[in-house]
Amino acid sequence: MKKILLSLLAIILIIEEWLWDILTTLGHSLIQWLRLERVELWLTQTSPTMALVAFSIPILIVLPINLVAIGLLAHGLILEGIGVELLAKLLGTVLIARVFALTKPQLLTFNFLRVVYTTIMAWLQWAHQKVVETQVYRWGQHFKAETKARFAAWFH
Repeated sequence: MKKILLSLLAIILIIEEWLWDILTTLGHSLIQWLRLERVELWLTQTSPTMALVAFSIPILIVLPINLVAIGLLAHGLILEGIGVELLAKLLGTVLIARVFALTKPQLLTFNFLRVVYTTIMAWLQWAHQKVVETQVYRWGQHFKAETKARFAAWFH
């Protein structure tokens, strides 16, 4: 049973890592397209309080989308609700992760956030270590590398 659960976690981790790579690239492209480089620079230099406000904004953007997804699910529109929730997850990952990356030093000056962050990171490192030892994860990493190489070959 443990092996099956670790294999499922490995699959989820592989998908999450792949999406993270894609969404990070998309986020950088979006910043350049919207010409928000100055905003990013400001975020890296702002006060801890302003960083906290800035970090709250993407959460507030994604919250109504999550509520719409819940509403759809509550009205029996399962596929639509799941689709909207996936949209919220992707958008949230792009926005929240980017703002957090830019404001992390300021945000971690708040004791509560530092404790939460270090605790979550310790759990994630422990779980990641368990998952990367699985055959499924190693296969997934190999598949991911091959796929990236094929895409790179198409564009060169």
